[in-house]
Amino acid sequence: MISPARLPVVIKRLERRYGRPEWQPRFSPAEELVFTILSQNTTDANAARSLAALKQRHPRWRDVAAAPVGGIAAAIRSGGLAGAKARYIKGALEGIIRDKGGLSFKFLETMGNGEAIHYLTSFTGVGVKTAACVLLFALGRPVMPVDTHVFRVAKRLGLLEAKATRESAHRILGAITPADDVYSFHVNLVRHGRRVCKAGRPLCGSCAVEPLCPSSRKT
Repeated sequence: MISPARLPVVIKRLERRYGRPEWQPRFSPAEELVFTILSQNTTDANAARSLAALKQRHPRWRDVAAAPVGGIAAAIRSGGLAGAKARYIKGALEGIIRDKGGLSFKFLETMGNGEAIHYLTSFTGVGVKTAACVLLFALGRPVMPVDTHVFRVAKRLGLLEAKATRESAHRILGAITPADDVYSFHVNLVRHGRRVCKAGRPLCGSCAVEPLCPSSRKT
């Protein structure tokens, strides 16, 4: 295991390789919520195509909430699991309108991160990762989403124990990552997981953090 005290070294090494990304909102909170649901079990490219098709058919998020599930599913079919995702999207948007009177997400400003995640995950199909993406990418809150790349790389680096779950990983990585570094660390872990620390055959010989990695296969 890497001591959490070494985490700043890992972060700096990744930043030297990939740069330090500066936060800018990717989407509005409502759009981030929908996009992240659409990205479940598919690529970001497929999710983006589904999002564009959904917005073309229903230009306002209130229109999506009011649309029949079948109509939403037809618009997002290219992203896979359209029926389930359509139910999740409609249910979450309807629920937020019912609870909060609209889809501005201003209500999140009065909530701490834990309370916000608890509220968002009360909707079927909205897990901790989806809620964390809304808080980080749309609102700039220092909440660490754990996707498949973050989970894999963090485990290989020894930042997570072998028995750690996705759910516990959000809590563990959030607790040890300095707030100012959460966005950079998340983005760079994803980049590193896609380019170097791949699932099947990690490229340890060209890894920026290999000297710190207990899982290194470098010969």
